[in-house]
Amino acid sequence: MSVKVENLKKVYGEQIAVNSINFEIAKGEIVGFLGPNGAGKSTTMKMITGYVPATEGSAFVCGKEVSENRLGIQKKIGYLPESNPLYMDMYIREYLEFLAGVHQLGNQSERRINEIIEATGLKVEEKKKIGDLSKGYKQRIGIAQAMIHNPEVLILDEPTSGLDPNQIVEIRDLIKNFGRDKTVILSTHIMQEVEAMCDRVIIINKGTIVVDSNLKELQQKYPDQTLETIFRNLTLN
Repeated sequence: MSVKVENLKKVYGEQIAVNSINFEIAKGEIVGFLGPNGAGKSTTMKMITGYVPATEGSAFVCGKEVSENRLGIQKKIGYLPESNPLYMDMYIREYLEFLAGVHQLGNQSERRINEIIEATGLKVEEKKKIGDLSKGYKQRIGIAQAMIHNPEVLILDEPTSGLDPNQIVEIRDLIKNFGRDKTVILSTHIMQEVEAMCDRVIIINKGTIVVDSNLKELQQKYPDQTLETIFRNLTLN
């Protein structure tokens, strides 16, 4: 399994943000990780990436336990957080060159930067400073930074936020192509995104997983309901 969590729990003071959850995700799967605001999605993602320590339980990426191999694991993960932190005073190519250095891409750096600029549609804006770009292009840079080192696992929190309809289709295709031989965990509130990209959905509510199902099987189980309605009914309590 590319990603595995066992009894993963996170407590902040007296509040249980994530309550002893378990799931496994195999290579080649694109999984929609869904839930209402405050359900524990982002916290779970941060524990898998090693940015937030778990209170209890374990997360494994590519067979290694995250807390024991944090820096090594982060080399295998591409992560786009919802906040999408960027260096606004850097130019696009300058920023990606910096990241290539961080990931120690060496003589592969220029080729990989050119590939990722082309793949994310940044070519037309590459000579601009990041701070001068629209929100949509900033989001593309966030996706580019997550993918530049060709990670085994891609974790995306609201990846199409701020994109226009044409950009959304392009980014969907990019993520789907990436997910053919990688692992993708995708958090979004847009159910059309899930239907367009995901093989499977995991729904979390109040820190607990309420559904872990193949998407088609879930829709067959509730044949007269849209995915949005299914989601709403499962997270009302």
